[in-house]
Amino acid sequence: MIASLPMYDWQELAPAHDALWVQIHQALTSAGLPAPDRLDREIGLWEAWENPELLLGQTCGMPYRTRLHDHVRLVGTLDYGLPDSPAGFYYSELVVRADEPAPLSDITQLRLAYNSHDSQSGWAAPQNFAAQRGERFTRTLPTGAHRESALAVAEGRADIAALDAVTWRLIRRYMPDLASALRVMARTDTTPGLPLITALTCDSGQIAAAVETAIASLAESTRQDLGLKGLTQIPASVYLAVPTPPPPQQGTPNN
Repeated sequence: MIASLPMYDWQELAPAHDALWVQIHQALTSAGLPAPDRLDREIGLWEAWENPELLLGQTCGMPYRTRLHDHVRLVGTLDYGLPDSPAGFYYSELVVRADEPAPLSDITQLRLAYNSHDSQSGWAAPQNFAAQRGERFTRTLPTGAHRESALAVAEGRADIAALDAVTWRLIRRYMPDLASALRVMARTDTTPGLPLITALTCDSGQIAAAVETAIASLAESTRQDLGLKGLTQIPASVYLAVPTPPPPQQGTPNN
């Protein structure tokens, strides 16, 4: 069996995620369910998400609705206690350089750094934000990670990035110099947060109960490090209702 919680598993938070898995493992085995001893940090994202041996994984809303939802079971959504957001939901912070004077009306003239074209927070959220204004980001820079998108903006290789609010919270905590070089110019609409998933052969209800027990059993300091408030249930239909924008234009210069 495979367990992987990669989405916010920064080096600084590895001990806290390990502590969370210890509690999940204990709750699962107490319920008579086999579970791996540790989180797998070597396996690739899609390799884990599509693996029939996946016991527990964390994916992104866009891959879930576009490719995974018919092939996995939804376990639940971790609630990171974001302000101005329903439990389990999140949003993206649109960040520019701290000295960037560009007004919101000129936003799509800016070059967008994005982590991946299948990212809800990094790609879909800003494009849907622009679409509400009848526009689209056409000047783009792929970076591979939210932190790299933030760095690209700070260094002037891009003008704007959409960072999910939990990542922005982590950047402000662990990368204060980078955070101070940026400012938030706008916030996207809220959408369902990163779903926990399991293989079709697994009992999602039992796994959800184990996750709830584990979170409640964590030391308060560990819960605070992870920013966790609990586990919530968001229907699959809510994930599937989020608009999916087109991918980056192929064969077109992005400068």
